[in-house]
Amino acid sequence: MHTVTANGATIPALGFGTFRVDKADVLRMVPQVLKLGYRHIDTAQIYGNEAEVGEAIAGSAVPRGDIFLTTKVWVDKYRHDDFLRSVDESLARLRTDFIDLLLLHWPNEAVPLAEQIGALNAVRAAGKVRHIGVSNFSTALMAEAVRLSDAPLVTNQIEYHPYLDQGVVLAAARKAGLSVTAYYAMADGKVLGDPVLAGIGARHGKSVAQVVLRWLIQQEGVVALSKTVGEARAAENFAIFDFELSPEEMAAIHGLADPKGRIVSPAGLAPVWD
Repeated sequence: MHTVTANGATIPALGFGTFRVDKADVLRMVPQVLKLGYRHIDTAQIYGNEAEVGEAIAGSAVPRGDIFLTTKVWVDKYRHDDFLRSVDESLARLRTDFIDLLLLHWPNEAVPLAEQIGALNAVRAAGKVRHIGVSNFSTALMAEAVRLSDAPLVTNQIEYHPYLDQGVVLAAARKAGLSVTAYYAMADGKVLGDPVLAGIGARHGKSVAQVVLRWLIQQEGVVALSKTVGEARAAENFAIFDFELSPEEMAAIHGLADPKGRIVSPAGLAPVWD
């Protein structure tokens, strides 16, 4: 498995995401993707499926220590005591003694960022979390989080796909030693009908989804999350380590970026984007 190293963390470059995956599908798919070779599973408190992720991992043939498990604290749990309590609850649901990577899910101006980062550091110092990071942070917020944290941050999980230029965030993350974890890689399905991506795929004998995931992980410091409730598609998504995109193909995909390409920007949560 290809990995990304960021501020002391070694993160499997391709993860299985569980956003909007219902409980029954989590119980079915997580053991399947672990059997296929995935070693990075991503969930969150707000997804409502941590218990099923934990059950599936516990029941799989893969040792817990071989799996990189990410979860995220929801914005209503950012006060210090609430934060610590919520992490204990996540650990219980996930049936594990530690979380490999814990993220702040979205910015929340109602709680001082110093308090949020302090809580992240506290659970890490207590051994409940191995690595910490943020999600949906702008470069300004990311820089402030880095400044406030005693322990190194290892990722900023953000929307990233061929139609959204995240070059500014990528450059800032790399400079600070962070990785970028890309979600919504398929742009909510929009990439699947793209003729440029289809043409690149045809040259390699690969699907559009495989091309997009390859494009992501071929970039320095980028981790990609893939999501599917189909076993065949999960296997296809994992088969991206046996080919390489040329510099020209990488540039062509970057060229698809659209100033209006952002999909995820919920009112009340989204920061001022770069």
